[in-house]
Amino acid sequence: MQLVQRTSHYALICMAAMILAACAGQKDPAQKLIGEIEATVNAASSEAAKYVPDQLADVQSNLDALEASFDKQDYAAVVTGGPAVLSAAQGLATAAAAKKDEILKTLNDEWTGLAAAVPGDVAAVQSRVDLLSKKSSKKLAAGIDLDAAKAGLSAAASLWSKAQAAFAAGNLQEAVSTAKDVKAKVEALAATLKVELPPPAAST
Repeated sequence: MQLVQRTSHYALICMAAMILAACAGQKDPAQKLIGEIEATVNAASSEAAKYVPDQLADVQSNLDALEASFDKQDYAAVVTGGPAVLSAAQGLATAAAAKKDEILKTLNDEWTGLAAAVPGDVAAVQSRVDLLSKKSSKKLAAGIDLDAAKAGLSAAASLWSKAQAAFAAGNLQEAVSTAKDVKAKVEALAATLKVELPPPAAST
């Protein structure tokens, strides 16, 4: 009986030792896997944070879970779950690039429309201001603050130059945002001066 108990006890010790050895054998692969995921996330994080923040947050959350498993010495969980997280991390750069291209295309289309419309709008308002500034147009100019209109037009022209400079520098987001401000200001001036702005060009 004692021999059986000793044999059983020895078998348990051996099994425990084998399990520990197996776990220890998985430590290095688990650590390497986490390192690869961290490096991949770090390389893509700048663009991913701008264009696919939700996707980046999901990968980071899964990485945190793997690191927690590693800290608990559950290396098997890291080795099992790590490849999927690594694959998702590797997809961040591609997803961010695709989203960036999509946004840039939209901004470029917006800029094209604004660049076609704003100069004509400004010219129409300038023509009206010039007309109302003539002595012969005193009746037409009654009740209109021409000085304010001229100042507003000057500010709009200055902003348009800023928008063009941003576009030339490759900053499409700033160019479009500034151009929209210009268009809004010019449209407000046109309403005040009772100017009918040119219709937008038909898209081809």
